[in-house]
Amino acid sequence: MTSEDYNRKVRVNLVLQCPVPACRGKSFAPLRSSPLTVTVDWQLIKIQELMSDAQREAGRIPRTIECELVHDLVDSCVPGDTVTITGIVKVSNTEEGSRNKNDKCMFLLYIESNSVSNSKGQKSQTAEDGSQHGTLMEFSLKDLYAIQEIQAEENLLKLIVNSLCPVIFGHELVKAGLTLALFGGSQKYTDDKNRIPIRGDPHILIVGDPGLGKSQMLQAACNVAPRGVYVCGNTTTSSGLTVTLSKDSSSGDFALEAGALVLGDQGICGIDEFDKMGNQHQALLEAMEQQSISLAKAGVVCSLPARTSIIAAANPVGGHYNKAKTVSENLKMGSALLSRFDLVFILLDTPNEQHDHLLSEHVIAVRAGKQKTISSAAVARTLSQDSNTSVLEVVSEKPLSERLKVAPGEKIDPIPHQLLRKYVGYARQYVHPRLSIEAAQALQDFYLELRKQSQRMSSSPITTRQLESLIRLTEARARLELREEATKEDAEDIIEIMKHSMLGTYSDEFGNLDFERSQHGSGMSNRSTAKRFISALNSIAERTYNNIFQYHQLRQIAKELNIQVAVFENFIGSLNDQGYLLKKGPKIYQLQTM
Repeated sequence: MTSEDYNRKVRVNLVLQCPVPACRGKSFAPLRSSPLTVTVDWQLIKIQELMSDAQREAGRIPRTIECELVHDLVDSCVPGDTVTITGIVKVSNTEEGSRNKNDKCMFLLYIESNSVSNSKGQKSQTAEDGSQHGTLMEFSLKDLYAIQEIQAEENLLKLIVNSLCPVIFGHELVKAGLTLALFGGSQKYTDDKNRIPIRGDPHILIVGDPGLGKSQMLQAACNVAPRGVYVCGNTTTSSGLTVTLSKDSSSGDFALEAGALVLGDQGICGIDEFDKMGNQHQALLEAMEQQSISLAKAGVVCSLPARTSIIAAANPVGGHYNKAKTVSENLKMGSALLSRFDLVFILLDTPNEQHDHLLSEHVIAVRAGKQKTISSAAVARTLSQDSNTSVLEVVSEKPLSERLKVAPGEKIDPIPHQLLRKYVGYARQYVHPRLSIEAAQALQDFYLELRKQSQRMSSSPITTRQLESLIRLTEARARLELREEATKEDAEDIIEIMKHSMLGTYSDEFGNLDFERSQHGSGMSNRSTAKRFISALNSIAERTYNNIFQYHQLRQIAKELNIQVAVFENFIGSLNDQGYLLKKGPKIYQLQTM
């Protein structure tokens, strides 16, 4: 159940009438300075029922009820916790604070709590050095044995990636990115007196054509996370994402009501339909980089923690991804928000005979309940008895995307989600990895190479944020195997995932890597070629006073200018998309930039 934190109040017991027969007065004032006055800690929380699949009823919103906590129960839970409360149901006095004084027979129920059992995550404790540890989970001896068994697996990354969402076929590197977001990097503090934290939570954006299973992967990641919140962008307001200030009807006090990002503190917040959010992207800017949400409303100025990883899924504008446009134009999203995502995966639905054959087999097997394609047999020990080299060393020469794939005949026993949640919680709570010197050197070399390439292309979309992303993800890769030090192999895996992410972000419609595409601009694949072609058309139009061109004329002009493009029709189509040319009829174009 979700608890909402309210301000503490002091509770004073009052009698209704003076017991002295001569007085019988009904107006009292508390003697606050009297030694007989006893004050106790008192807190009012509001709990909301969990709407699980078994209890879900059609067309009913979750019910809420207020609970009174006293003495040591105060502050035993924070917003977002799943709690079980034992107590006595009582009726509150409706006359005070009631708008309609005639409603004297109305029952307002509340629970006087005797115990609070916090099952999903307990309140964060502050260590001696001031750093916050994650939500504390309790582990039984059985859980610890299971965690030890998982850690002893040979190719652990492959096992966890294929356990994340076994229903969706393929997309191994995207699942690997989501897995790294689940584990997260270590939060660090800079060496100044204010101890400004450097965020350790990676953010991931998945953009792609419809029907590729983005929402399924998102929900799987939120289910596995020790604390996960899943919201949909088209039914979400900015105050529902961050925090809202409401007035309590009974007491008249202002109360803060936590939104999705605050409820997902030290966990994961999945936002589906990210492109349908309209103007609410601005609400995320502070939460994604500063890991906090500032509020200034009705005289209340405060800052709430929102240390959460944001995983977003979006459809491109117009349904299908247009490679002639930039990511920013495909999403109608500003570059300020786009630069805050550590990994941007672009999923394209391109027909491929072999892949389509495997995918259709997988879908039919899932529907039919067969175990042929879904590998659910016990995974065999891959360490051979007679040789000292493990299979991991043999396959490490292959690229990561090949290593994560399940071969058609191979059987993998996926880890159940409840157990995987315990494993992720254990890793986040107890493992705080640091970079080794070799890993830091590998990341620095890759970053400097990226900067060189982007400088050569006369633009600089590669910033220090990309370097911090690489460090965060490398730490998450080490944390996945419960290691305290990130090695060079971890860094190489992360570099490959980052290259795969950038290949989609920065490659144009001809497959060439172009770093200017991440900027919000014309989005042409080869800017100088397009500029040269359009300026030639401009000069011809000014000379002939005619800005209408036939398709064969355009082809002839391109031939004279010696413009080399792979498919000329696509080149003209991309110019049409960008608004340089306007298609007036079959094979007739009008120049717009004259």
